[in-house]
Amino acid sequence: MTAGAPATGHSGVVDASSETPADLGARRARQYLHLVDSGRPDEAEQLLQGLTDTRELVFVGAGFTLLARRIGRPLPTAMRAQASSRQVRLGRLRDSNRGDVDGLRDWLRAAAEEVLLVAGLAEPDAAARHRLLDLTLAG
Repeated sequence: MTAGAPATGHSGVVDASSETPADLGARRARQYLHLVDSGRPDEAEQLLQGLTDTRELVFVGAGFTLLARRIGRPLPTAMRAQASSRQVRLGRLRDSNRGDVDGLRDWLRAAAEEVLLVAGLAEPDAAARHRLLDLTLAG
């Protein structure tokens, strides 16, 4: 088992009690992206509406940031620099909405769009982009 990875039992099922807030946020970020990528935006929105604690929202945002950076690593330097600039703007949006749950949800929607944008830049072919997202979302 890797450091920070949730513990699994013999069945391979994740033991939710061992999941850290960061792990849970990353899982929710992947779940949100999967719903959006699968054409289920209403369910994705329900997921966001179910998050009522600012801490939960911030951990989901951290999950989006991690995914965007992971997907963007192989991009050419100029594209990586543009993505980095967008991450700075997203950070400002987050900071301006500290303590405002609805504002943080807006930040999460923008952060998710950034992940999908970077995935599109990394792999412009739609079928390949879906495979890239599937591999990245798998963990």
